[in-house]
Amino acid sequence: MFYNLDVQIKFWLFCPPTRGTTPLCSNNTKKDLRAESCEKLPFCQFQSKSLLLYKGSRDQLQKWCKWKSRVSKEASSSEANPVSSYSSVLFKLYGNVYPDGFYFAQVNVGQPPKPYFLDPDTGSDLTWLQCDAPCVHCTEAPHPLYRPTNDLVVCRDPLCASLHSGAYECPNPEQCDYEVEYADGGSSLGVLVNDVFSLNLTTGIRLGLRLAFGCGYDQLPDVYTPPLDGVLGLGKGNSSIVSQLHNQGIVRNIIGHCLNATGGFLFIGDDLYDASQVNWTPMSRDSTKHYSVSSAELTFGGKGVGIKNLDVIFDSGSSYSYLNSQAYRAIISLVEKDLKGKPLKADRGDRTLPECWKGRKPFKSVHDVRKYFKPLGLSFHHGQRVRTQFEIPPDAYLIISSKGNACLGILNGTEIGRQNDNIIGDISMQDKMVIYDNEKGAIGWSPADCNRPPKSNTFIM
Repeated sequence: MFYNLDVQIKFWLFCPPTRGTTPLCSNNTKKDLRAESCEKLPFCQFQSKSLLLYKGSRDQLQKWCKWKSRVSKEASSSEANPVSSYSSVLFKLYGNVYPDGFYFAQVNVGQPPKPYFLDPDTGSDLTWLQCDAPCVHCTEAPHPLYRPTNDLVVCRDPLCASLHSGAYECPNPEQCDYEVEYADGGSSLGVLVNDVFSLNLTTGIRLGLRLAFGCGYDQLPDVYTPPLDGVLGLGKGNSSIVSQLHNQGIVRNIIGHCLNATGGFLFIGDDLYDASQVNWTPMSRDSTKHYSVSSAELTFGGKGVGIKNLDVIFDSGSSYSYLNSQAYRAIISLVEKDLKGKPLKADRGDRTLPECWKGRKPFKSVHDVRKYFKPLGLSFHHGQRVRTQFEIPPDAYLIISSKGNACLGILNGTEIGRQNDNIIGDISMQDKMVIYDNEKGAIGWSPADCNRPPKSNTFIM
């Protein structure tokens, strides 16, 4: 069954907004619902202007309706925007830190839905696709360019305002122009459009929701731009997919990911983890753009190294981790000192990363070399005596280069223009479920098997 009921203020999955609406039945014939009482059918109602598509069995629909009914009851007894605590949007992730250097999720957009490979980025808000508008400059991509609809976001829309700082002009009132720039030098220029995203919920239901995103017709690549169709913005801002889904009452304002050497998974919602088993630390109140934590202390081998009060950003859009010059030099000094007397020596001829070490014979995996390196860590202080430890074992800061050397996947951020930023990138978040709870203002993590989401039998793209 596939129903498509688009109305002005509210939309329904089964019941028509007014008598006489004639959705298509499964045999492509029209059904006059005037002859049947709407109350006898499963009823769902949303406070939204978005188009919703539903595909699934009647049992799944009834389950969905019961869920929304519970949410409506919660809404009447709470000032907050309550959403289900039993559902998440789920994506399978593909890729690796090395040799590919990126992860991606398949996101299906349009009517009919077409697949696009997007870089999941917690460090930016806007989702955008390379777009045939026509395209002025687009980079290599695995799929044909997205062909935009005529459904433009207008310049004075709140989503458009969220992409601009302060007062902004509207030379073209009927469209929202945007430009996003990234720390690595890349950028995307385009306009905001609306289209349908096909999304899988952990309840086994598939929805199609009309969301706003960027139609990027002019991309400026950085030194290394992954061959993808665009970016999946997962930041805090109102334009992010996370915020849009939350504001439509689909999921809680929480995201999480689990990365490993072959991919992993990404979720938006709160039903794939047990919060009591997660190590939590508060997000910094000083940062409105990034998922950041203050007052971190750097550790080596479980002991502090005298580097304290670090501001740390968790960024899934960064393959490697970065430390400011002081912290980076301290780690290099400690690692080199600890390697003395061990069968490894620096290999300056390996340009894979700035710091590489070779053994008596080429290494095949990090497992072969991890015994020579001590774990790193970040100790986060919150409260007078409360500390939360983010452990970074050798597997989470080393790669094995094509030459069979062990290379340090932590870089000097100051040297490449990241100033005093300290960034936890993909390499250091491997084999952990990392959770960004925007409702509680906290970041959490716990060890996890990232091959399959827990507590879910949902097929994910």
